[in-house]
Amino acid sequence: MIHPAKVKEEAKKKEDENCKFRSYLKGHANETELDRQFLRLHRELFADYDCSKCRNCCKMYQGSIPEEDVEKDAEYLGISPEQFIDFFLEKDEYGTGYFTKHKPCDFLQEDGTCKLGSYKPDSCKKYPYTDQPERLWSLLSVLETIEICPVAFEIFERLKKEYGFRGR
Repeated sequence: MIHPAKVKEEAKKKEDENCKFRSYLKGHANETELDRQFLRLHRELFADYDCSKCRNCCKMYQGSIPEEDVEKDAEYLGISPEQFIDFFLEKDEYGTGYFTKHKPCDFLQEDGTCKLGSYKPDSCKKYPYTDQPERLWSLLSVLETIEICPVAFEIFERLKKEYGFRGR
């Protein structure tokens, strides 16, 4: 597995190849089969991966917090919802929720755990989304994700091998 500090650099080196592979998948992959492949590789690779030793997602990605979670998150941290919003959040462009304000995320603790504990946002819990359905229709976001997450990077590399893709 690629070292977390090198994933962005290595993904940039493969940017053209990865874009070509994305286009290849769009034209050749079966949606259901691709979802199965992503899910299988996700489970296989995350089974032995300790995310707390990486946390690139918390360092480079803005988590989203729905409006309805603000009160319980603030209560968990022992502050008012207004203080929680003021210090940690900024409104999303649709006005339906919030994004974390800072990078790295203010909730990232030194040991790699989240200050919000079990209240960690769903967007963070699901990242890098490689076990979610409809991967064929979100391959553009996968290209962004492989610059952040070593496991997502490895999944994409293994898919290239499974499809016999050689940079064409």
